[in-house]
Amino acid sequence: MIYKFRIVLDTLEDVFRDIEIESENTLEDLHNVITQAFGFDGTEMASFYLSDDEWNQGEEVLLHDMSEGTTSVRMMNETKLDSVLSKQNTKLIYVYDFFSMWTFYVELAEITDAEDGRDYPNLLFAQGQLPDSPPDKQFEAEDLSDFQEDEDNFDDFDSFDDYDFNENWN
Repeated sequence: MIYKFRIVLDTLEDVFRDIEIESENTLEDLHNVITQAFGFDGTEMASFYLSDDEWNQGEEVLLHDMSEGTTSVRMMNETKLDSVLSKQNTKLIYVYDFFSMWTFYVELAEITDAEDGRDYPNLLFAQGQLPDSPPDKQFEAEDLSDFQEDEDNFDDFDSFDDYDFNENWN
């Protein structure tokens, strides 16, 4: 089966790419197609996040395991597209370069049969140019208007003498 995707940059301008790729390819293959389609060199860290219909960020799928074996992580090269995407689950969030936070919405638009003589993956359509820098993100803090500061709940951190602090811990 062939998965046809629309990958949209999180920006006000219309910047997107339509691609098709075989359903048995991995998320790492999709990562490579996205980086090529948008003109990235592909050397930065990246992750996919499973998403629901409202684009809420779910489980992370990593390009590189940085946990040094301390935790179980899901890897792009071990995760096939058809294991995370279907007609019911069509959305992923893709983040490339965690310093710049290029963020893309990846949506499975159609599932079709492979065409004889056609090579996959395939860039079907490109709209818009990637800006020189990623769009600014507006991060909002939780609403703390109902928070009542109670001085009894806070420690006095002017002095660390009462704490078991070893300044030569290293």
